[in-house]
Amino acid sequence: MSLLVRNLDDLALDAGVTSGAPLPGRGRRARTLMWLGVAVLVVLGVVVAATLVSGSAGDTDLPGRNASPSPDALFGTDRLGRDVLERTLVGLRLSLVVGTSAALGSGAIALLLALAAVAGGRVGAAVVTWLVDLFLALPHLVLLILITFALGGGTSAVVIAIAVTHWPRLTLVLTAVGREVAASDHVAISLALGHGRVHVARRHLVPHLLPQLSVGTVLMFPHAILHEAALSFLGLGIDPGLPAIGVMLAESMRSLSAGHWWLAVLPGLALLVVVKLVDTIGTSIRALADPRSHHL
Repeated sequence: MSLLVRNLDDLALDAGVTSGAPLPGRGRRARTLMWLGVAVLVVLGVVVAATLVSGSAGDTDLPGRNASPSPDALFGTDRLGRDVLERTLVGLRLSLVVGTSAALGSGAIALLLALAAVAGGRVGAAVVTWLVDLFLALPHLVLLILITFALGGGTSAVVIAIAVTHWPRLTLVLTAVGREVAASDHVAISLALGHGRVHVARRHLVPHLLPQLSVGTVLMFPHAILHEAALSFLGLGIDPGLPAIGVMLAESMRSLSAGHWWLAVLPGLALLVVVKLVDTIGTSIRALADPRSHHL
């Protein structure tokens, strides 16, 4: 029966190719590649634009302060006459840098703990499980605030706080994949040949975990950006002298009652757009890496 089904599938595939009809998954895969390319180009465009305007983002113009959006200043100006669009671009670039650093650090922690859980025997698995349960049980934002406050605030404190709090769910995914690999025949043969756990982890586990790690790190990236903005808004994150999005939103609270809505709405929308673009990059990479789960 299975042979008959396979032959029918082959005939349908051949018929679709020879008749020129598009295969069902090709359209979805093409759309995924298109959205991935658009998202990457826009994010890179933000970084390039921020680099070009970084020198003038802090220039003040007191006669033109609190100007509403216009062709000369698309996002308007703030209380010191600084161009809000330029400051928003520089702030988004800073958020991308902080988010990248924090996501990479958290991904490294997740990989090390997953290897310890799989290759460390019962003791390693028990310790990692206890750590994951502990961090998942704690209120996430409260833990971020406590760690950032304990480290004295600032950019480095934000990166460390996000990195040490975002790894549990990725660790669970990597551990599940690692256990499947550890139960395979080639790992059993490697152990029978006398190879130790370190060799098995380095030669067999890590290569299989890297695809999941890369996708998980990219998907972690939007959360890191939003948490960086939240900490900066609370005054515990980026240095207030830097044009971070969270800092700009915190400063705009003083002017909203005066009708200066653009100081909060436009930078906030820009942050949401960039976060959505980064999330699109992550989901697209996951779809391309595992087409069956996304019917591509």
